[in-house]
Amino acid sequence: MAERQFGESQYSIIDEVLPGGEPLRMGLMSSARWQTDPRTLAFTLSRYKFVAKMLSGRRNVLEIGCGDGFASRIVRQAVGRLTITDFDPVFVADFESRNDPRWHTEAKVHDILAGPLDERFDGIYSLDVLEHIDPADERRYMANLCASLDEYGVAVVGMPSLESQVHASPQSKAGHVNCKSGPALRKLFEEWFHVVLVFSMNDEVVHTGFEPMANYLLVVATGAKRA
Repeated sequence: MAERQFGESQYSIIDEVLPGGEPLRMGLMSSARWQTDPRTLAFTLSRYKFVAKMLSGRRNVLEIGCGDGFASRIVRQAVGRLTITDFDPVFVADFESRNDPRWHTEAKVHDILAGPLDERFDGIYSLDVLEHIDPADERRYMANLCASLDEYGVAVVGMPSLESQVHASPQSKAGHVNCKSGPALRKLFEEWFHVVLVFSMNDEVVHTGFEPMANYLLVVATGAKRA
């Protein structure tokens, strides 16, 4: 492409860091959100930033339920190695079509309900997944998550609160079969971990406020109890 002349010289770095000087593509899910409700991307990106802070410096990290993997790079920036997984091959293929070797991330098709991963990780995160797991299957989800975590590993799990569902769209509610209140989420994780911290989230803000007023919940847990 023809060399561009920016109005200010510092912007010439754009052509240096972008392959061929062309804008990068978003993922399938992130693109759809950008078209329908762009502000929700800010909420998603802030959740991944929270995960990145909680798992910063971890050597080998796993994402369970990555979707299109667009926001996963935020975590990749903070950890030594990142593997992202989803049970849907459509989303994994979409990510692979955009996977940048400069931000090397391994992507796998894997259903966490079918079994644990074939290695253990010192950090695992799973955002917007548990609410899609039928209550009858949640113990398998927890058991296989814990079995994929090493002895000193940290898990971060996020989900919409039960109280938020009165405001959720019909499309969102269709997949949400297992939303929980703060106390119920804490109780579940205390069955499987020795240390459990629950945070509230409203839009982009993570806090320790009144859980029934949170529209999203985040759990940080460590000390896995083996199934």
